[in-house]
Amino acid sequence: MSRANPWHQAEGSTWLGLFALTLFMSATLLFLVQPMFAKMVVPLLGGVPAVWTTCVVFYQFTLLAGYAYVHATSRWLSVRWQATLHLAVLAFSLLVLPIHVPAEWTPAASDNPVIPLLFLLVASLGLPLFAISASAPLLQRWFSATRHPSAGDPYFLYAVSNTGSLLALLSYPVFVEPLLGLERQNQLWAAGYGLLGALTVCCASALWLSRPGRRLPKRVSVQPDPDAVGGGTTKAPGLRQRLRWVALTAVPSSLMLSVTTYISTDIASVPLLWVIPLALYLITFVMAFAGNAFVSHRLMSTLLPVAVLGPLLLTITSLPISPAWRSIPSHYIALFVAALVCHRELALSRPSTRYLTEFFLWISIGGAAGGLFNALIAPVLFETTVEYPLALVAACLMRPARSTDASIRARRLDFGLPALTTLLAAGLVLTSRAVGLPFQSLGTNILFLGVPLLICASFWPRPVRFGLGVAGLLIVSLLVSRVNDQTLHVERDFFGSRQVILVDEGELRGLVHGTTVHGLQAIDDRRRRDPLSYYSRGGPIGQVFSRVTDDSRVTDDLVNRHVAVLGLGIGTLGCYATPNEHWTFYEINPAIVRLARDTSYFSYLRDCSPAYDIVLGDARLSIALVPDRFYDLIVVDAFSSDAVPVHLMTREAVNLYLLKLAPGGMLVFNISNRYLDLGPVLGNVAHDVGLVGITRLDPADADGARAEGILASTWAVLARVDADLARLVQDPRWHRLPTTADARPWTDDFSNVFAALKWSR
Repeated sequence: MSRANPWHQAEGSTWLGLFALTLFMSATLLFLVQPMFAKMVVPLLGGVPAVWTTCVVFYQFTLLAGYAYVHATSRWLSVRWQATLHLAVLAFSLLVLPIHVPAEWTPAASDNPVIPLLFLLVASLGLPLFAISASAPLLQRWFSATRHPSAGDPYFLYAVSNTGSLLALLSYPVFVEPLLGLERQNQLWAAGYGLLGALTVCCASALWLSRPGRRLPKRVSVQPDPDAVGGGTTKAPGLRQRLRWVALTAVPSSLMLSVTTYISTDIASVPLLWVIPLALYLITFVMAFAGNAFVSHRLMSTLLPVAVLGPLLLTITSLPISPAWRSIPSHYIALFVAALVCHRELALSRPSTRYLTEFFLWISIGGAAGGLFNALIAPVLFETTVEYPLALVAACLMRPARSTDASIRARRLDFGLPALTTLLAAGLVLTSRAVGLPFQSLGTNILFLGVPLLICASFWPRPVRFGLGVAGLLIVSLLVSRVNDQTLHVERDFFGSRQVILVDEGELRGLVHGTTVHGLQAIDDRRRRDPLSYYSRGGPIGQVFSRVTDDSRVTDDLVNRHVAVLGLGIGTLGCYATPNEHWTFYEINPAIVRLARDTSYFSYLRDCSPAYDIVLGDARLSIALVPDRFYDLIVVDAFSSDAVPVHLMTREAVNLYLLKLAPGGMLVFNISNRYLDLGPVLGNVAHDVGLVGITRLDPADADGARAEGILASTWAVLARVDADLARLVQDPRWHRLPTTADARPWTDDFSNVFAALKWSR
């Protein structure tokens, strides 16, 4: 009698536990390395949200490559040969560990550095990420070749994989980032990769011992219930089904990236804000592919139109919410409900295990397509972030219909009623323009688009009717922005969207980056040389320059002074330049330079700056090339919308500025921010480096201040000794920079934006 194979007699829980643990480990590594590597590279590209978006697109295409590799090897190789090949890929990937950004890698100044960033990602991260990306479909395919009772429907392991992804994402900003520096994170990740290799060897050994080539018993296929995901359909997928799989994954992918960009534009491009939308996205995958339904699919489909109305109202009508963070939950809710509906539809239409690898391949194609649209196509096609409401509309079109009326009349109304609603909104816009109503007012925005949007809400039982109605209103909203006399110029690139607008009934021109004003200038010739917005002469920065100028006159040191400004804006600070001074502006975005020099919009550089240079590129990398002790004053004023580039405020950055600062010089930081309390952050760094620091808040609450274009601002000044700050400290409006007890200073290896959030706002 032949001896029974011990693997055939093993307990199912042991067999299942091995594969589940390996899948969990691979997913954890995959989603830990994403924010980790993005944090490594963000400082090199100005800290803009598009860096994360581009990284996500790379991850999605690497995932696609991994799924294609599994699908191809599943068709052409036996399971044993496939396992042998994959172990070789895992071993070869060890050659590029630990992951790092080459020291010599410096992106050239460009409107769109996506291609150099993608090359960096491929060179530094491509091979190990490819090997990990293949794990989910590969291990599920291996498991389906075993004799475990659940081998006929291994899709539940997809939920296990996504659970690992979710835990990794949530742990990064809460535990990993606050407790570990990047170097330590990298070391632990490399060790985890080695453990994954060992677990994969165990899974492959199990396959070899279990003789996977033997015919498996036939299993009965059960059609899935709408609220309980079952065994999938045995029917071979056709072209229409494959395209539907792509759409059901592309829409949530695009929506997830849109929400990420929308939120991180105004706070900071940091892991905390990257991972929340991605975590919600993964939670919906877990819920959709789990064995039992967590929430009724019918209920979620019904709630979807309600969930998207809030974000649609905000994006289509530009409805102001103050403070803006209060609207963030509505965007998260819309993402969660829309992604859950799409992913549940995806799970309900999944095929039998015979088509498992093909199914995952089409899923990855859809995810990559959604990411590609947001990262590369949308910035070229659209001047603003139109892809966000477009993704919301597409999600509404994906949901199952509640109305079963398939009559010709109902189908005609699906197109006719949205057309009438669109014509109504367009008619209101044209009529109001004819009678001279202001487009920028809240009331007219709600009249033009808010009321028709509520009419569209009544279309909710019919997905096509509702989606087309909202799409029509989106077109009208674009028409409103086009005919708005207050908008002079709109453009968009890798670094975000910008508008040149008229303010205060046409008395001022302003540059708006994202949702934040980056500078104002008076049109009147008598005031056009006056620094406005955050840079007024009566504000903190005006006082700093007044002190510098007065001290220079006393010491006869005005000649050949050098001033560095990190961040150009519209060149407002140039109005503080004096004869015989030389100013250098450091700016990463060529588009900002073009706008600041375009005298049809702004003339500060022409009218105020007698001698200046503009250096294109990341400010920190560029200023490092300047001789030591060269600048008498360094001003750090580089922001993307309201988000602070973290790498310009770290200990290493401040030490670099000190090297370039002459004796007696000062470092000045614009720390104005609606969401982050940057005073203690800078205070901790100053204390660690051995500098003294003071800060002043200008609330701009004087009579007529806002009418004159003066905005609230907060500035901080660092110096080597108190004597360098003497004349400022004498003013009671200046206070010592606060510090946080037992808080680690921000470094290139460590930063914690979560702790700096203004929770009271």
